[in-house]
Amino acid sequence: MRLTKPTLFTNVPVTCEERDLPGDLFNQLMKEDPSTVKGAETLMLGEMLTLPQNFGNIFLGETFSSYISVHNDSNQVVKDILVKADLQTSSQRLNLSASSAAVAELKPDCCIDDVIHHEVKEIGTHILVCAVSYTTQAGEKMYFRKFFKFQVLKPLDVKTKFYNAESDLSSVTDEVFLEAQIQNITTSPMFMEKVSLEPSIMYNVAELNTVNKAGESMSTFGSRTYLQPMDTRQYLYCLKPKQEFAEKAGVIKGVTVIGKLDIVWKTNLGERGRLQTSQLQRMAPGYGDVRLSLETIPDTVNLEEPFDITCKITNCSSERTMDLILEMCNTNSIHWCGVSGRQLGKLHPSSSLHLALTLLSSVQGLQSVSGLRLTDTFLKRTYEYDDIAQVCVVSSEVKEES
Repeated sequence: MRLTKPTLFTNVPVTCEERDLPGDLFNQLMKEDPSTVKGAETLMLGEMLTLPQNFGNIFLGETFSSYISVHNDSNQVVKDILVKADLQTSSQRLNLSASSAAVAELKPDCCIDDVIHHEVKEIGTHILVCAVSYTTQAGEKMYFRKFFKFQVLKPLDVKTKFYNAESDLSSVTDEVFLEAQIQNITTSPMFMEKVSLEPSIMYNVAELNTVNKAGESMSTFGSRTYLQPMDTRQYLYCLKPKQEFAEKAGVIKGVTVIGKLDIVWKTNLGERGRLQTSQLQRMAPGYGDVRLSLETIPDTVNLEEPFDITCKITNCSSERTMDLILEMCNTNSIHWCGVSGRQLGKLHPSSSLHLALTLLSSVQGLQSVSGLRLTDTFLKRTYEYDDIAQVCVVSSEVKEES
C-alpha cells in the first residue's frame, strides 16, 4: 500500500434565505455538520482530513513511500520468512528492503511490517516487486511474488535560454545570462521553496530575481511563491567568470558547461519534491583569434568635436604570436583621427594591449562606431570590427544648455 498524506475534506455548502420555502433548515444542517468550520459553515474547506481513495499520482523528484505487510493467514507457524522489495525501472533494478535478514518465525494471525522509501529519479513505468520466501512446518520451502505497477509523471517543464552579455563598452563580454522558464504541468498548485543555479567551477552566479524595496530584498514574485497549474515563471541569473579564469584570454571562450538548476517545491500538506537538471550547456561565443573590446567611451559627444575611446586588443590564440597592423576606415558619420595602417607590434599568446584612439562625428543622433581593421601580417588575414559601440552625438549648443 502506498503511503500518502491525507487531504483536506471539502463540502459543498447549500444555503438559502429565511424567506425561502426551506426557511432556516439548510443553515441549521450546515451548523450541525461535523465537517464544517464552526462560525464559517459556508466555506468549502473543512477541518477534517480524508484518506486517499486511489493510488494517486507520483511525480519525478518526489519520495515514494510504501507500507508492506506480510500476514500469516494459516493456523500454522512458518519459519525463515524473508521479505524482499525491489523497484524495477526502465534502466535498473533497486533493492528497497531495509533489512536482508530472515525472520525466525511467524505465528498465525501475526504479520511482518516494513516501510520503504525511495526518491524517484526516473519517469515512466515503475514496478514494485515484493517477494516472500518461507518454510512450512513440514520443511517445504515456499515462495511467491506480487507486482505493483505505477507510472511516474513529469511535474515541471523546464526551458533554458542563454544570452551572451552585451555591454556599453564591448560587443561581447564574458558574462552570461541564463533565463530559466519553469512551468507547473501538474493539476495542483506548488509552493516553490527554492530555485537556484549551481554554477560550474569557472563561474560565480548572481540571482536577479529580487528587488530592493525600502532597504529590504524582496522576491520579484511576491511573498507568496505559489505556482498554479499550467502557470509559468521565469528566473534570471547572471554568471561571471572567476578572476583567475577571466584574466586568461581564450580560457572562457571555449567553456560550454555553465552549471545546473536545483529546484525544490512542496505540494499539498508539505510533500516535498526536488529536481536537479543535468549540466546546462551553451554555444560558446566565437571570438576568433583576435578579440577587440572597448574599455572606455563617452555616452554623449559634441558634433564635430573630437572624442577619445580606449580599445583592448587580445590575442586569443594560445600558441602563436601575432604582428598586427591597425587600419581605420571612415564611415558617413564617424571619422577616425590619426594615422591609419600603423604597426601595433608583436602581441604574444593570451596577452592584451590597450590602444587610445580619437574620433569625430559629423552627423547628429545615435551613431555606430565602425571601421576598425586588424591585419595579421603573418597569415595575411584581416579582422573587421563594425558596430563596436554606439554614441549619442548632439549639437554643442544643446549640450551646453543641458
